[in-house]
Amino acid sequence: MSFAAVVIEPWLLICCAVLSLAVLGRAAWLFPWQRLEKDRPLQHRLLGATLFVALLWQLRAQAVDWLTLHLLLTVLLTLVFTAPLALLANALVNVAMIMLGKVAWPLLGVNVLVTGVVPALVTVGLWRLVDRRLPDNLFVYLFVCGFFGAALATLMSGLCTVGLVLVGATSPEVLRLVHDHALFLPLLMPSEAFITGMLLSLLLVYHPHWVMTFDSHRYIDTK
Repeated sequence: MSFAAVVIEPWLLICCAVLSLAVLGRAAWLFPWQRLEKDRPLQHRLLGATLFVALLWQLRAQAVDWLTLHLLLTVLLTLVFTAPLALLANALVNVAMIMLGKVAWPLLGVNVLVTGVVPALVTVGLWRLVDRRLPDNLFVYLFVCGFFGAALATLMSGLCTVGLVLVGATSPEVLRLVHDHALFLPLLMPSEAFITGMLLSLLLVYHPHWVMTFDSHRYIDTK
């Protein structure tokens, strides 16, 4: 889900943009970009995944005038490419939506926050839990990070959307539509979880080395 029209106070839009930029900058600072420069297949996979997500975002439902509903796939991108590259891909997709005229440009920062930063942080938190606390089991990784992680990330993204509207809405009519939007969350969560889990399952079966947060030696070879 992402904002499609300006319904938030300008000061909150600026705060969201600054926060999104800070997270993107932090992720860019920590990621070893030399690895991406030297790994041509990784570059191709990242560009292909970004294009795939951009095309998938075209399948969007206009729930209300100010909000569109669509799959995020940020959890899948984070698990496959790690958070820095996932945030880069998400930012590119959001820019593409603006260039295609689907979204107003002032909403870039808030949309990156809702569709990218929040789901990525949820995914990183669950992945660290699985990596450090839970048994080294393929299905634990798949179901906790993939299925449950996608559902939880969708929920948190939806709650963040609702919270931003409640704090910074400019129209009283928008506040009445928040309840309608909240009704869509139970429908979005299982669909996001199913698509993410299914695609992650296929990758783990056929190309586990593509999933950068997955250690095939740890989860498969040692069993």
